[in-house]
Amino acid sequence: MRKESRYKGLTYFLVTLVFIFSVMLVGCRESAKPNADETETGSEQKMEQSNEPETIKPETPKKTDLATELLNRMTLEEKVYQLFFVTPEQLTGASVVTAAGNTTKECIQKYPVGGVIYFSQNIKTREQTSTMLKNLQSYAKIPVFTGVDEEGGTVSRIGRNASMATTKFPNMMTIGNSGNPEKAYEVGYTIGSECSALGFNLDFAPVADIFSNPENRVIGDRSFGANAELVSEMVASCVAGFNDTDMLCTLKHFPGHGNTLTDSHYGAAATNKTLEELENEEFLPFKAGIKAGADFVMVGHILTPNITDSVTPAVLSKEMISLLRDELQFEGVIITDAMNMAAITDYYSSSEAAVKAIQAGVDMVLIPADFPSAVSGVFDALNRGELTEAMIDEHVNRILKAKIDNGLIKN
Repeated sequence: MRKESRYKGLTYFLVTLVFIFSVMLVGCRESAKPNADETETGSEQKMEQSNEPETIKPETPKKTDLATELLNRMTLEEKVYQLFFVTPEQLTGASVVTAAGNTTKECIQKYPVGGVIYFSQNIKTREQTSTMLKNLQSYAKIPVFTGVDEEGGTVSRIGRNASMATTKFPNMMTIGNSGNPEKAYEVGYTIGSECSALGFNLDFAPVADIFSNPENRVIGDRSFGANAELVSEMVASCVAGFNDTDMLCTLKHFPGHGNTLTDSHYGAAATNKTLEELENEEFLPFKAGIKAGADFVMVGHILTPNITDSVTPAVLSKEMISLLRDELQFEGVIITDAMNMAAITDYYSSSEAAVKAIQAGVDMVLIPADFPSAVSGVFDALNRGELTEAMIDEHVNRILKAKIDNGLIKN
């Protein structure tokens, strides 16, 4: 009995030990299993890695800017006409324009020029001027630059007309002699505000030339002075004044007309300065005006024999235009001085001058002597391959951007 009891006890002990060991083994296996959430996530990850190819999200396409969208919808003819800035008489064929009616409507739609410039003969009263400009804009498919030469002093198409009831400023030399940049700011702000109220959106001012040659008569007291630093400060302040209104402004006459002897209205004008000399003096007011935010730069009909050659005026020189773009870092609209001046007409036909200016890098051609001929010349150059649509697009894109930035073109 004792022996049997002993065997039974041993057996019971062994069975119990096996049972405990089994329970412990099962518990270890269970604890090694992930929980339900982990198993599901792990399975998804495994499926993605093993059964589905890796997907790369496509890049979000860049939104086309408004200027490019408009450009893409324009015909080549519309693009070419945007390059021209003409008088209302050139646009319509009338002898003197003081209103914008059916003739203007037909012509601006047929010849969608980029801008129209108005002179004293077009500006009679406030109501007449406002109505004329408002009507012009209402007829245009592409909003138009409405420009005026309003510098103050002797060049005042509006200020010298008492019926316009605008501020009459002295010449800019007087402003410069004050030594107070705030007075130059006041010129820009007041002229900008008053012209904008009439419907103008672009002023061909301020003069950035330095009156460095006492015998110069084309610039004279239109300049802020003879000192580069003073003129630079005055120009920057004047541009700031314009910028605080709804008026685009123009620096003129690059690379500097204040050192010449001849008036380019009547013949070839030249500066004999070297590039280094221009960089240290004449370029400084232009740099200051560009930094202050000037929208346009007007290039003069000025020969630069010690930089380029003795026969090509700056306005037709790719090298001089490149200096304005690259060295002075101007990204806005480059416009010619009036192309009906003798400095151009004595040596070039209207078609030749327009093509050469565009080839040189100018964006807009101001008052060609023969508007239809200038336009035809551009189309002929396109047909000959001397100009390309891509070149035209580059110029028109800048023009459209300026109109968009000024609020002329809206979404």
